[in-house]
Amino acid sequence: MLAMPSPRQSLDVGGTFFLNNRGLYLPSPSATDGFVPFLAALVITIIGVILMARWGRKRFEATGQPFPTFITSVVLLVAIPGLTILLAGNPFTWEIPELKGFNFRGGWVMIPELISLTLALSIYTAAFIAEIVRSGIQAVSHGQTEAARSLGLTPGKTLRLVVIPQSLRVIIPPLTSQYLNLAKNSSLAAGIGYPDMVSLFAGTVLNQTGQAIEVIAITMSVYLAISLSISLLMNWYNKRIALIER
Repeated sequence: MLAMPSPRQSLDVGGTFFLNNRGLYLPSPSATDGFVPFLAALVITIIGVILMARWGRKRFEATGQPFPTFITSVVLLVAIPGLTILLAGNPFTWEIPELKGFNFRGGWVMIPELISLTLALSIYTAAFIAEIVRSGIQAVSHGQTEAARSLGLTPGKTLRLVVIPQSLRVIIPPLTSQYLNLAKNSSLAAGIGYPDMVSLFAGTVLNQTGQAIEVIAITMSVYLAISLSISLLMNWYNKRIALIER
């Protein structure tokens, strides 16, 4: 079996990223005096883009003339915060990890357990979500796409304006189940030694207090609250996009 290198034998990527048997070390940002103006400019720009998108949609519904919302939004999101950086200075400074003694100091570190958990849950859940999205798109009648093409819509607009809005009504219910499964499957982190909520409550807290019933009840309550929050949010969105008959 190929062993991961020790800190002094770390895999160096451009003198910025370091990978060894203790994790992946990344540069970490630190806010400067220009962070507040940059954040304010970014928030104002995002609000302006949202208002502009709503105005463009109403204008299109009223006059039939499209407005280049996407291109304008990209230009505004790049230009206004960029101008703020030029005037107020860089909003961040980056702290590069440095090898000091027997380990790295500074920056962020992603431990191997976290990387393994993230990759495993992402790939596993993404496979199910991809199948749900595929089946939702195929559930839309082919006559809908033919009608959109007969109106002169491009394939991109056909997918965005005709197919996706109808397929979401099929996608959202099973997608809610997958999000709930993802939240609950994260408890498997205790099996690979990652200090998640289960190992914190059912491990550290339980060993220190000895109150098994209370600790397990708290753990169940937290997961119940997370599951109910996800369900409420997804059900609200499902009702919002539901087909309303007149």
